[in-house]
Parts: sequence; C-alpha cells; structure tokens
Amino acid sequence: MLTLTVELERRSYPIHIGEEILKNADLFAPAFGQKKAAIVTNTTVAPLYLEMLKSTLESIGIQPISVILEDGEKFKDWQTLNRIYDALLENRCERNTTIVALGGGVIGDLSGFAAATYLRGVPFVQVPTTLLSQVDSSVGGKTGINHPLGKNMIGAFYQPRAVFADTRTLDTLSDRELSSGIAEVIKYGLIRDLPFFEWLEENMERLMARDQEALAQAIRRSCQNKAEVVARDERETGERALLNLGHTFGHAIENAMGYGNWLHGEAVAAGTVIAASLSQRLGLIEESDVERIRNIMKKAGLPTAAPDLEADTYLDLMALDKKVEEGRIRFILLDSIGKASIRSGISSDEIVGAIRSVHD
Repeated sequence: MLTLTVELERRSYPIHIGEEILKNADLFAPAFGQKKAAIVTNTTVAPLYLEMLKSTLESIGIQPISVILEDGEKFKDWQTLNRIYDALLENRCERNTTIVALGGGVIGDLSGFAAATYLRGVPFVQVPTTLLSQVDSSVGGKTGINHPLGKNMIGAFYQPRAVFADTRTLDTLSDRELSSGIAEVIKYGLIRDLPFFEWLEENMERLMARDQEALAQAIRRSCQNKAEVVARDERETGERALLNLGHTFGHAIENAMGYGNWLHGEAVAAGTVIAASLSQRLGLIEESDVERIRNIMKKAGLPTAAPDLEADTYLDLMALDKKVEEGRIRFILLDSIGKASIRSGISSDEIVGAIRSVHD
C-alpha cells in the first residue's frame, strides 16, 4: 500500500492506494469522528462492495446507514441530491456524521456536494471504485451536479478527510469504464509529465490487460500530479485549470449527446484530440504530436473522433463552460507533449476548423 498527501495545511488529507483497502479497518478509523456514517453508493456498486465496507466500519464501532441511488451521469441532478438529503434527515444525521462516497465520479460529486451543504458542512470521505475516480475526481475537492444547460455548473469546493483507493475494485469494471479512466491518466502526461506519457505509450497493453503493478503505478503517478497541482491552486484560479485539458470540448459532447451516452472519459478523449488539433493549427505543436496523441487514445480503446454536431452547437455549449471569463472561452492547449497552457481570444474559425478536423 502507498499513501500520498494532499498538502492543504490544516485541511491536508491522505490518499491511500493499494489492494484490499476496503477491508483495512485500522486505515479507516482515523478518518471518522462521530460513530455514525452515511454510505452513498449506487445500484451497480452496492451489490459488490457495500456489505464489505459496512462490515469494516462496524468493526471499528461505526454505525453505517446506506443510501443507494440509480447509476449513471443522467442522475447527477437536484432530484437525486435531494434523495441524499432526505435519507440524512430521516436518519437524524448530525453535524459530525461522516458522508462516505462509495462509487465512481458521479457518486463522489453528488456525495461531496451533499456533504458541503448538509447542515452547512459535514465530514466527507471518498472511496472511489472506478479508475477515473481513483485518479481524478476523488482528489481535489470538486463536487457538484449537472444542470440541463451545462455539466457541473452547480457545486462547491469541499475537500474530503481521506481518499481510499482500493485497486481490487477495478477488477469488476467493464472494459469501457477502464478505458474511460485511462483518458484522465493520459491527461496528466500530456499537461505536465512527459516521462509519464512515454511510460504510458510503452505500458498501455499492460494497463488494458489490468496488470496490477501497472495499474498501481498509473494511479500513483496520476494522484501525485493531481495532489501537487491542487496543493498549489486549490480553487482553480490558475494552474489547476490545466487539469481540464479536453474537458471544454468534452463537456459539450456529453451534454449534446445526452448525459451517459458518452462516458466522461470518452468525451474527454475526443475533446483532447480536438484541443491537440487546435494547438497544431495555432502553431504550438506539430502534426506528428497530434498523431501521437491519437495513437495512444486508440491503444486505450478510446474515441479519437468527435460526433458530427453543428459547429454552433459546440460553440453555444462551450460558452457555458466554467472557464469562460468576460464572455471569452479559455482553452487548455498544448505547447508540447508534457506542457500545457491556458489560452483565450482564439477565433471562431480556428475553433470550428479544429472541431471539423476530428469529426466522425
């Protein structure tokens, strides 16, 4: 097992990564105060890991209640959030009750937003069970829900007390979900870690074959990158925005296609190829770099072409992106593989040209 730390002074917290962590009661104990916890999960994860986690918590004297939600991005909304509030109130959960997110990114975002707002803030713990959530969404404190007009438009920054990433939960992921998570892993190499990107090129077959050693290495390196960025820019006033490579285009794809039809990582992969194409059109990188990015996405079983939507659809949806400032869309582009920057003031013609270059 490996433990990393997100350094946020008094609010610093550990990320525990390893096999069979869900059964490690001693590891969980320091993250809980009051002897009551609400485990929020979904209909897919509950049959696999809920009883295991409940048993672990009960062994250290914690009384867990369970909140089981529907599975899917389309349920990341006000109605589902209110179901969490209902359960907390019905079970008379108090200010020191810990909310535990057991699941992927949707569960983590919903649970975290509930924790940030219930009784003006209660303790929160992340137990991510997908690769995407283990390497990205469980770390950093972004929480929220979707709005019909935009993804993650309503939310709060709210850090967990701890993250417990049990790599054995990846054994039950579908191949499609595994690939979706790898899109976020690739992102770290592209924006700030060239040696990691090169390692991914050499070891993608091992990752796709679910080699435990390779997966652990990918999770560790991704979490290290994320922790370093979050420690320097918790609320995304600067450097942290680089973690959104491919997301401005990707969120537009998710919204336009209907939440859940494209997995988040699939949309981010296509969005990253668009961002790379735009970078090349602006003279920042070479066509050979774009091809290299396409190739690694293909190796990971990810899409490299975006859906053929009207250009105005992309532009309208991207105008709702959280990174828009003074009406101008800010894009995360590549200066090279391993280095990204924030750019704005890009003409619509260049943006549309990049989108059309990677249409189906």
